[in-house]
Amino acid sequence: MNTTVKNILNPGAYSNPINIVLLILRLSVGVLMLTHGWGKFVTLFGAAPIQFADPLGVGAAASLSLTVFAEVLCSILLIIGLGSRLATIPLIITMFVAIFIIHESDGFGRQELPLLYATIYIAIALLGAGKYSVDYLITKKK
Repeated sequence: MNTTVKNILNPGAYSNPINIVLLILRLSVGVLMLTHGWGKFVTLFGAAPIQFADPLGVGAAASLSLTVFAEVLCSILLIIGLGSRLATIPLIITMFVAIFIIHESDGFGRQELPLLYATIYIAIALLGAGKYSVDYLITKKK
């Protein structure tokens, strides 16, 4: 396996308690974000015209598609622990857009939840998925 791919998929080498904490973090944040994204997924593929914020100026449909990609697909990847470090990147970007653009003038109360998600995603990006992940199964030595 290519060294770069191994580094990206590297689940980290931690004690069992840390691996369990990483599993719990991945599962909880992944499932919770998936619930945020599912309604957007239904909207994206529904019959009604798309009405969605366009904070980056790429159009409502493109903004919704990018958000669905992050909140649904990347959350699923995070839940199973596949490409976890990469999967966190769109999620972090989505949370930063929510914090600094969508809820810019709403105050800390509305920024708090995306900030909490972003913090957890950054931790997972830095630490990796842990032993209980598909990343581990792919990279473990036989």
